[in-house]
Amino acid sequence: MSKFSGQLTKMAVTLPADNRAQYAMRLGEEKMPMNDLLGQSLTLRYQGEIHCLNCQRLTKKSFSGGFCFPCSQRLAQCDMCFLKPELCHFDQGTCREPDWGQAVCMQDHIVYLANSSGLKVGITRINQVPTRWVDQGATQALPIFRVRSRYQSGLVEVMFKNHVSDRTDWRKMLKGEADPIDLAAERDRLLNECESEIQALQQRFDDNSIAILPGEQEQQIIYPVTEYPVKVSSLNFDKTPEVSGVLKGIKGQYLIFDKGVMNMRKFSGYEVEMEV
Repeated sequence: MSKFSGQLTKMAVTLPADNRAQYAMRLGEEKMPMNDLLGQSLTLRYQGEIHCLNCQRLTKKSFSGGFCFPCSQRLAQCDMCFLKPELCHFDQGTCREPDWGQAVCMQDHIVYLANSSGLKVGITRINQVPTRWVDQGATQALPIFRVRSRYQSGLVEVMFKNHVSDRTDWRKMLKGEADPIDLAAERDRLLNECESEIQALQQRFDDNSIAILPGEQEQQIIYPVTEYPVKVSSLNFDKTPEVSGVLKGIKGQYLIFDKGVMNMRKFSGYEVEMEV
């Protein structure tokens, strides 16, 4: 029997050449590989404290995925424009953290198609490929644009949202593997349907700001799952401080137990003990 404890943050993920996602639980300074724990009994205990991921102050409630209320109101990553980058107001001089915005938002981004619970469009910083796809539980992903800022990626995503979803049905994603999709064919269809809008965006910015990626290869992702649930029941530390069961799989940022599923990212900042 082994015990580990510390402040929970989202699981670390890697994707080796064999396309099999590898996970590690992060509790404070501890990082425990999770794939080899499939089939074993696992207990997670909430220790009754939540600390802000930014300032580490004690908070009774987590805001914006792991922050205290003051930080959620101050940090640029908690602003609505980070969730909806087409609302970026950096050029107006009103960014909450201009230096952070310059370092994060004013960097190359990828607009991609993915298959998690079905076809969807998404965006991510180029250095978050393929982590973002694994975090979403995508089994297929294909980059279709490379752009020079988060704002531009948001404009492209909004354009495509009129033709394809930008959301993942997490319950459907956790019930099994999504039916395969010809992402290259979907890319070509969308580029054709949105041709005039794409040209308008390219004319609005300089020639190299919004670049189509016609030659990218599809990324396939295999998740460590031995059994998917028939019914998806969500487990919650705020209602049940101790969660235990046999680990059946890991997909996205979810642990799949024989008794339910748990979104580890949702409880970032919580002090947790894990017993194997």
